[in-house]
Amino acid sequence: MSCLSANDLQRIFQKLDKNGAGLISIDQLKWLLEKIGFQTSIDDLQVLMGSGKCLDSIDFFFFYDIVIEKQKKGGDEASDDLNDGGDLVKAFKVFDLNDDGFISCEELQSVLSRLGLWDEQNCQDCKRMISMYDMNSDGLLDFEEFKFMMLSDFS
Repeated sequence: MSCLSANDLQRIFQKLDKNGAGLISIDQLKWLLEKIGFQTSIDDLQVLMGSGKCLDSIDFFFFYDIVIEKQKKGGDEASDDLNDGGDLVKAFKVFDLNDDGFISCEELQSVLSRLGLWDEQNCQDCKRMISMYDMNSDGLLDFEEFKFMMLSDFS
């Protein structure tokens, strides 16, 4: 999972908060997590979220921090999980829409659109993001480049 900026998190929260009440439900959070390739249960989310049934934007930011911290602590386990179809493999498959073993700018754009994070300004950001980790300069991210990108955010 890549680290997101506060602006990105705020945009995600606003997209999830469809009724504008300033709260998102466990179901909405579960939907988001499934959309990005993480399977979890309502019970697991309730344990993480505490007794509250909804998150306001501050709680959502804290939830994100908890998930990131858990990923950091589990970094070695994540490497072990790669051989067993771990979270990085699942996340890669979320982005590799045509299952060719590569993530293109178009695929990244499509996933960002599904998450409600795409706007025309992001076009250059997609290309820049891919080029930052594209070791062989082919304009695509293979799994090893994706893995390096994801794990480098936690070091």
